[in-house]
Amino acid sequence: MLSRLFPTPKVFAGVSWFYSPIKTQLSSYRISQFPAISQVIHRPNRACVGMASGGQMFPPQKQNSQPGKEHGQHQEDKDADDTLQMLKKHKTADAKDPIAIPVDLGFDENCKRVIDEVVNAYGRIDILVNNAAEQYECSSVEEIDEQRLERVFRTNIFSYFFMTRHALKHMKEGSSIINTTSVNAYKGNSKLLDYTSTKGAIVAFIRGLALQLVSRGIRVNGVAPGPIWTPLIPASFKEEEVANFGKQVPMQRAGQPAEVAPSYVFLAFNHCSSIITGQVLHPNGKFVLHAYTAVAIVTDGWLVVAGGVIVNG
Repeated sequence: MLSRLFPTPKVFAGVSWFYSPIKTQLSSYRISQFPAISQVIHRPNRACVGMASGGQMFPPQKQNSQPGKEHGQHQEDKDADDTLQMLKKHKTADAKDPIAIPVDLGFDENCKRVIDEVVNAYGRIDILVNNAAEQYECSSVEEIDEQRLERVFRTNIFSYFFMTRHALKHMKEGSSIINTTSVNAYKGNSKLLDYTSTKGAIVAFIRGLALQLVSRGIRVNGVAPGPIWTPLIPASFKEEEVANFGKQVPMQRAGQPAEVAPSYVFLAFNHCSSIITGQVLHPNGKFVLHAYTAVAIVTDGWLVVAGGVIVNG
């Protein structure tokens, strides 16, 4: 399908994690080793995947000296290699091989390096997906010290600024930027206060950046997943909470990465969403939110909106 939508190869700089498979409530789904955007957008006929790791808890002043980093890096190197092998298997013969770039995206110089390597390899960037995040459960704001606050903000929102500012130098009219936020930005989460704060900042980032770039023909949108099974969940919560994860939504289950991926695909393709910018999609199992939506159809000069308060192109 993607090859029919795009007459010429496109280049994606996707910012993501590499993780191992996990067990879920929905046994009929096959869980991939990486998040949704990697699973669908980068599969058949695209030229590039630029990925990097997030979620390592250590002081930003000591990138290369925190305990356990070597072990974590070894795990992610394996996951990265597995991901690349899958992508190579599914790409078309005329597409270039994907690449993986292991860096901490919380630092501007690292983000510049990622963009430089992608451009050197493929010559262009058409779609940027910002999707790096980390979270830590806590019961009180008093538990969040300066070091942790800086770490979470660096990964979750600083990286979005850094990646975007460097990618924009290589993005032309018709390009698209997609940022991952969260349902928590809209409903709040008392146990993930710093994480939730960054996700709210991402929503504001989407709206403001969309206004900045609309004159350049570059669209900026977001996806705000609800409870979705990723390894971030068992890494963040207690066993009992993991066992009940997602049961609070009307669908009474958490979603799968494959169920979120089409939201990114929709926003990436001008053929599907050329009128949409500054908006956020909400694949969340039917949380009721007073939020903007981007599900709309233009017909006879009217904008028909489904499931939201207001939509503006």
